[in-house]
Amino acid sequence: MNDIAKPDIKALIKLQEAETQIVRLKEVLEKIKTQKDKLSSKLKRFGNTLEKQKDDLAAASKNCRDSEREIQVVDERIIKSNETLRMVKTNKEYQVLLREVDDNRKRKDAFETELLEYFDEEEKIEESVQESQKEFDLLKDQIDAEQKDIEKESIDDREMLEDYLTQQKEIGKSLDSSLMERFAKISKMNQGLAVINVDNAICRGCFMNIPPQLYIEVQRGNSLILCPQCSRILYYIEKEEV
Repeated sequence: MNDIAKPDIKALIKLQEAETQIVRLKEVLEKIKTQKDKLSSKLKRFGNTLEKQKDDLAAASKNCRDSEREIQVVDERIIKSNETLRMVKTNKEYQVLLREVDDNRKRKDAFETELLEYFDEEEKIEESVQESQKEFDLLKDQIDAEQKDIEKESIDDREMLEDYLTQQKEIGKSLDSSLMERFAKISKMNQGLAVINVDNAICRGCFMNIPPQLYIEVQRGNSLILCPQCSRILYYIEKEEV
């Protein structure tokens, strides 16, 4: 129990009022941040899915180009073999080239069938990408609008937080540094509630009774008195006579 001036008690009460609002507003703003982060994550997940579809489309397009190149190579071989056929002199060479032409034509047919399948796949993926892009653009516009509304609603809370932080700083200047350190320590121990009033010998922080003599000292307001149960700084509010 330490002697303390009544103005210091009043300053501690004001400091607690500011601290309580600061804790409340920080929680509100943290919830707002969480809400915005959830919206951003939703858009990011959709965007990742869209990018995967675009990668699939690029792969399908590459398959088409590769098949077209293979067909072109086989075509060139068939043309070259046909030209060579006119120049061969033996039946054996002729038969070999003929089989080669036949084999290449079969390969060409296989590549053309494969190419048609790739074209179908590319077309389906492209339609899916276009649809997903539209949905993504709509979702982005919607989320951007929601986040702007959330940000707009939080402006007042941010301004209030700045005001209370300023109050906290100014009140702190009027108090002894050791008293401020004690306040900060108790506040940290009790989730931001360091100073609490006593009503009918009951601490309004932990709702436990305090000893009668201690209650009298709190009513006098000349000492820094802590609750024996929760260690909060206690003060008494004079009741107005009815």
